[in-house]
Amino acid sequence: MAAYDLVVIGTGPGGYVCAVRAAQLGMKVAVVEKNATLGGTCLNVGCMPSKALLHASEMFEEAAHSFAKMGITVPAPKLDLPSMMDFKQQGIDGNVKGVEFLMRKNKIDVIYGTGKIVSAGKVEVSGDGKTQAVETKNIVIATGSDIAQLKGIEIDERRIVSSTGALSLDKVPASLLIVGAGVIGLELGSVWQRLGAKVTVVEFLDRILPGMDGEIARQFQRILEKQGFAFKLGAKVTGVDTTGKKLVALIEPAAGGQAQSMEADVVLVCIGRVPYTNGLGLKEAGVALDNRGRVQIDRHFSTSVKGIYAIGDVVAGPMLAHKAEDEGVACAEIIAGRAGHVNYDVIPGVVYTTPEVSSVGKTEEELKQAGVAYTSGKFPFTANGRSKVNQTTDGFVKVLADAKTDRVLGVHIIGIEAGEMIHEAAVLMEFGGSAEDLARTCHAHPTRSEAIKEAALAVGKRAIHM
Repeated sequence: MAAYDLVVIGTGPGGYVCAVRAAQLGMKVAVVEKNATLGGTCLNVGCMPSKALLHASEMFEEAAHSFAKMGITVPAPKLDLPSMMDFKQQGIDGNVKGVEFLMRKNKIDVIYGTGKIVSAGKVEVSGDGKTQAVETKNIVIATGSDIAQLKGIEIDERRIVSSTGALSLDKVPASLLIVGAGVIGLELGSVWQRLGAKVTVVEFLDRILPGMDGEIARQFQRILEKQGFAFKLGAKVTGVDTTGKKLVALIEPAAGGQAQSMEADVVLVCIGRVPYTNGLGLKEAGVALDNRGRVQIDRHFSTSVKGIYAIGDVVAGPMLAHKAEDEGVACAEIIAGRAGHVNYDVIPGVVYTTPEVSSVGKTEEELKQAGVAYTSGKFPFTANGRSKVNQTTDGFVKVLADAKTDRVLGVHIIGIEAGEMIHEAAVLMEFGGSAEDLARTCHAHPTRSEAIKEAALAVGKRAIHM
């Protein structure tokens, strides 16, 4: 008899949530983790530590530049970077201990070591010089993703860093060159820019935040430039000379042409992430991958081998922790014979800069491409009472609705706390709500969220405060 009903390989947000839900449904569950701590990239070297540094650096910036205009006189703040890193580590430790507690509470066995799938029903775990075989009825692959490498540029995590190294620099670089204008690069760039680095971002495309709504991205770029960011768009870094005291990056136009050189103290390579399948034995076990190295699954998260499932960054879809969590829950429910489901049309995305950028549903570009007739309502935070009195008026809300049915198809926000505000749009869309439904819902005054109501009113060309 199999020792377990389910073995989950990987304890990031997708893996540990899948394990907890399976245990709630009465399964005997084990998780396999190759690192010394649970929580995967997100808790240890990703989402969580970056949010700690974003918050701390924002407070530093506030104290230096915003307190005086509010009538708060304090001496110029001094940066104690080791203490700030300690603040970050306390957050990591707290979250990791939280996951360990959840494993104990739900009677989930934690097996430390590197997991390899021998066949359906059998996982081999190697660690500390020994190997053990674990028998199970079902296997879930939740191994997540790894940093994407840039050809010819070697990451040493000291001067040429990935997001991991950028979270642990021992001093503020005078100049930071970021390769890639995606979410991670802009968040980490914000941290070091606030702490004193001169930040330049090189992006292959002719815009920042690929995949986000174009109008939002353009305004966001202007806001970041006002903060001190420099952008080189339509450009690529083809090499980095590490021989001198300063790094020298070679930057070429994306379309080809004359290369320019640029000095930097630190280069951060942030060109995306790739599925992590190393050493899992997928080929030998007969688990099929797609042409981008992701594990192929059907709509029930089943791989090409019966009894083996996959979720999260290792499969297709946005590489987001909350998408992995939803898939983990749905997958556990399906294994238990229930109806698990993920609505991929309503997965919010957030950039945790200041101001934040958040988005759910379709962008204008996607609707145009699909030939969907839509109406748009916009409302700027300059016309929002709470934002005015707090002097945080950057940004706007945009609501996109179906021209015929008025059903909300997408909502995009740039502004303070945009990441918290997006969820009322997500709930509305989950219930198939219309712009009028949103417009007629009473919002507390004075709040920033009133801007969402006003943008919904603007869909019907009847915004009150604009």
